[in-house]
Amino acid sequence: MANEWLERWREGRIGFHRDRPHPLLVTHWPGLQVRPGAKVLVPLCGKSLDMRWLASGDHPVLGIELAPEAIEQFVAEGQGVVTRYHQAGFQICRQGNVELWQGDFFHFHIQQAAEIGAFYDRASLIALPPATRQRYAFHLAQLVPPGSRGLLISLERGTGDAGGPPYSVSNEEVHGLFDSNFRVTLLAQGEPEAGSGFRESAWALLRRGPLE
Repeated sequence: MANEWLERWREGRIGFHRDRPHPLLVTHWPGLQVRPGAKVLVPLCGKSLDMRWLASGDHPVLGIELAPEAIEQFVAEGQGVVTRYHQAGFQICRQGNVELWQGDFFHFHIQQAAEIGAFYDRASLIALPPATRQRYAFHLAQLVPPGSRGLLISLERGTGDAGGPPYSVSNEEVHGLFDSNFRVTLLAQGEPEAGSGFRESAWALLRRGPLE
């Protein structure tokens, strides 16, 4: 899986990248009522412009990305001084209010996540094969403190085709993955896209406390 992802970036096969912020993010993020100034975790972030949109709303952003090409393209296409340093096995690159950690998301631990107060997943869950999704959901829950709010965008293909990435993740699977640690609310569900057959869903996730 990791090798395939790195190869996609090396070869420029990044059709999943959008040239503008995702409309579901723009529409639904304000309704989450994330506290002002909360740092937003963006796993498997690529070079998503969603990070710049979040940062423009006074949210520091911490993106985690395996492919160094994605990070280099993100800062090259942005503006501002770039600072670089190394910490806990990650190469870190900062530009403005966006901090990018180059490495494996599953090697990112709570010690580095102390300031995180929210999260956004547009292309993480759907990039992972079924066998890895439970591990992802559990790891995400360990990184964000109780009360943290997040926005998840999933894709589901009506034919049930399991090919990917992106992978089809049903509404039932979203609940199965996250209900044990989050309050999960379906915010919106679109119509199937022509050609791909995928339809997008937007979810609000609220990290439960230990007594819930």
